[in-house]
Amino acid sequence: MSPVLQVPGLAAPSRPKKLSSSERVLASGLRVVAIRRPTVPMVEVRLRIPFFSAKPTHLARSAMLARTLQTGTAEHDRTGLAVALGDLGAELSVGMDADRLLLSASGIAAGLPALLGLYAEVLTSASYPGAEVNGERGRMLERIAMSRSQAGVVAGEALAQRMAPGHPYGRTLPTEQEVTATTAAQVRGLHASLVRPDGALLVIVGDISPARALAAAESALAGWTGAAPAPKAPSLPPIAAGPLLVLDRPGSVQTAFRFGGPALGRQDERYPALQLANLIFGGFISSRWVENIRERRGYSYSPRSAIEHSVRRSALTISADVATEVTAPAMLETLYELGRMASGPVTEAELETVRQYTIGTLALSTATQAGLATTVSSLLGTGVGLDWLVEHPLRLARVGVDDVAAVAAEFLSPRGLVGVAVGDAAAITAPLAGLAEVATSIGS
Repeated sequence: MSPVLQVPGLAAPSRPKKLSSSERVLASGLRVVAIRRPTVPMVEVRLRIPFFSAKPTHLARSAMLARTLQTGTAEHDRTGLAVALGDLGAELSVGMDADRLLLSASGIAAGLPALLGLYAEVLTSASYPGAEVNGERGRMLERIAMSRSQAGVVAGEALAQRMAPGHPYGRTLPTEQEVTATTAAQVRGLHASLVRPDGALLVIVGDISPARALAAAESALAGWTGAAPAPKAPSLPPIAAGPLLVLDRPGSVQTAFRFGGPALGRQDERYPALQLANLIFGGFISSRWVENIRERRGYSYSPRSAIEHSVRRSALTISADVATEVTAPAMLETLYELGRMASGPVTEAELETVRQYTIGTLALSTATQAGLATTVSSLLGTGVGLDWLVEHPLRLARVGVDDVAAVAAEFLSPRGLVGVAVGDAAAITAPLAGLAEVATSIGS
């Protein structure tokens, strides 16, 4: 008989080391953080610019700005800018959401001063040529139409609206009318108003001297000045639970269902317990919910629960796409697993598994230059200090099963969540009504 192989246990996690970093707030109000990580002779740059606005036109214009920021400057057209970046072995991408505009780049470390010079060029003289904006408008309309043909996108939009009615967080895509009405002049005006250094954050990570990186940033970006107007934010309403909203997609072979609710921010002393509770429920491949509806029953390929952090709030989201005929059974199992988390105990084995997983995932996410730059930008951009990277694993180590049970009862109870199901209403409404209160329209 062959001997039974013994799998060695996980080693105790090592204490994370403090980062070798320097920081400076420039005269313009730009905060610059430089971190030495000499794993490869490269550098990662993340520029996070506060970009919140409650104006109805903002979403379309900011999306257009992000897509056309690199289409021309006072010195280069689109092709010329791409060539200049290529000469530095660099790439530059632009993203946006309700909170920020993010310019991300990677390149050869020795080319950092020149790369920051290209940042300055884009920030101070982006021209948004009319032909480029017009071309992008058509492409954006196609993408929006394609996105809204997907049940998951429709469900995500509906959930956002229910979680933040009347607030910019409640919108995920602009309307076709808003995009059609957006002009190059309006995009230039938005850039002039909000692409400002005061309150922005620049993170530089790589094979660099932090002091020299700060000096390079101060020199290259000296001409980028000005403060954006103070954002006039409507109050973010509390997430109020209510009936499950069913949105009709006649003949759909799938149902996309989404749940959402409040969560704790990273700085809350109970956040480590909630993070672990979410993982036990549905946050990774071996979680209870995933094992149930994916592995045992085959209802959904990619169910997922996550805690998402924005500047003004943190939220828990739960999502799954299932075949129409198993919508009610999948919902039943989801409610069962939520109820089991909210009212029953977790085991020491479950807790230790997700604890090791979380500590290891955090270590992996910051092991590369790119991962560290992105993580630091996200943390600092939402008001969390660099010490969190060292302290969070220690807080995770102190979480006990009672701590997990307490936060699960508060945040994972089905009664505290708001839900949306997008599918063939004629086929799914009656079965779902046997499990929960159902509505087909809800006023905001």
